Amino acid sequence: MGDRCTLDKPELVWRGSRPIPSSRRVAEERPIALTYNGSTYAVMMASPADLWDFGVGFSLSEGIVERCEDIISIEIVELERGCEVRIWLDNSHGDLLASRRRAMVGPVGCGLCGIESLEHACPRLPRIVSRGGFRAFDILTAMRSLRPLQHHNHATGAMHAAAFWDGNAIRLIKEDVGRHNALDKLAGAVARAGLETSSGAVLITSRVSVELVQKTARMGAPLLVAVSAPTSLAIETAERAGVTLVAVARDDGYEIFSHASRLAFGEGESAPELLSG
Repeated sequence: MGDRCTLDKPELVWRGSRPIPSSRRVAEERPIALTYNGSTYAVMMASPADLWDFGVGFSLSEGIVERCEDIISIEIVELERGCEVRIWLDNSHGDLLASRRRAMVGPVGCGLCGIESLEHACPRLPRIVSRGGFRAFDILTAMRSLRPLQHHNHATGAMHAAAFWDGNAIRLIKEDVGRHNALDKLAGAVARAGLETSSGAVLITSRVSVELVQKTARMGAPLLVAVSAPTSLAIETAERAGVTLVAVARDDGYEIFSHASRLAFGEGESAPELLSG
């Protein structure tokens, strides 16, 4: 199921004043139920691919577990109308989850459905204390290198991507119809591969809402770079969590919304000097 992101669909295309038969690759979307110890915790609309990574990444991003090792087993079960990701936890984590269980249906555009309180919407996050820095031009190069790796989006025009860049090269990329799902899959893949995140960056092809900053902070990455703009709460959360937030990334540059001191701009100029000048 690892490559199941797209389907061939016949269609009519109207070109040159007449309809012609054609075909198109379309992004596959299915309900994906995540169950823990036999009980459904969430149902997400997602691409039915990389579901093992999705289960691990979702568990880490939601704070259900702290390490991959806290998960005893994962089973992917394909059903007529969707898939189940059946996750089994040890007794201590299972009991903790039972005390805070919620029913949640998460469509593609929403990552906070079903929460129980305002505190759950804006939880306390680990603060990123990495002192490592990034060269401004390298970030531009990283975003440019992301485009040719988006194979499913090139085929369908309907997929988000999330990638991990280690400061030199993109190590992993995941695609999904949902931006939250793509980042959860990336988080799971990074954790399973044992990659060091404290000197790397998360690259995303969507706007930046608060949940994406939260997921990045839980991954331990000090830099989040996005194609589109952030929301106000995303910026505030990045400030509190110690995440350098770069967005509106285009071929000629980008905008820096938080913790600009991690970036070096060349010719001896630092961000504080530029801001104060």
